[in-house]
Amino acid sequence: MRTDLVSEPGDVNRPNEDFAGVGLPASGQGGCVIVLDGVTPPRGETGCLHSVPWFTARLGGALTELTVSRGDLTLPEILSRAIGRTAEAHARTCELSHPRTPQATVALARWSAGTVEYLVLSDSALLLQGTDGTVTPVLDDRLARLPRSALATDALVDATLRNKEGGFFTAAADPSVAARAVAGTVPRDEVRALAALTDGATRWTEKFQEGDWQALFELVAKEGARSLVDRVRELETADREERAFLGRSKTHDDATAVYAEL
Repeated sequence: MRTDLVSEPGDVNRPNEDFAGVGLPASGQGGCVIVLDGVTPPRGETGCLHSVPWFTARLGGALTELTVSRGDLTLPEILSRAIGRTAEAHARTCELSHPRTPQATVALARWSAGTVEYLVLSDSALLLQGTDGTVTPVLDDRLARLPRSALATDALVDATLRNKEGGFFTAAADPSVAARAVAGTVPRDEVRALAALTDGATRWTEKFQEGDWQALFELVAKEGARSLVDRVRELETADREERAFLGRSKTHDDATAVYAEL
């Protein structure tokens, strides 16, 4: 198996809120890829003493351990347990019911000798390349399908859409949200390689429209994850003033890309 991982903060003066990991079980019969994108809260109270990087490190660590060691559990079950374990770590000190309690998007894949399992929650992306070279995106597009008017203010989003029916879901403090993830299984012999990306990396396709998912995957496979992130940074810098590409709240975002050949 060959892997390639790059994770870069959007601002060198702020901690990277993404998490990325690759795991290989001792049996050597499979592996896993885990990517989290911590949700940057607006200024103000979050009800929590801890930072977003603290949360993504805790949740990512739990996901890595459970995904590798608990092959008897499905990925939604693993995500549920990891969220519960992370919530327990700060339930006594923090108000976990606050809509801005630390949270993250999730892209998770695990493969064995026979299957490839996948799970995506919110706007991180997982791309699966078939043996014929065709790339299939696994996306949770609930946030993207919401009208821009519904996303007018942070207060409106928190009150009506965040982790609510008819809105979108993230991994925060409620283990039951794992059942909302886009998840499934495909035969191992139908997948050649995969890539997991946060939305800071998928801007190349989703915001700047430099190419479709097939083109993005081929760029990472041929030139590496570093090349993708560098190209995104160049596009962000060029558009810094004009902001011709709508939907960018930050000039630069934390960007993470993981590529794995199975």
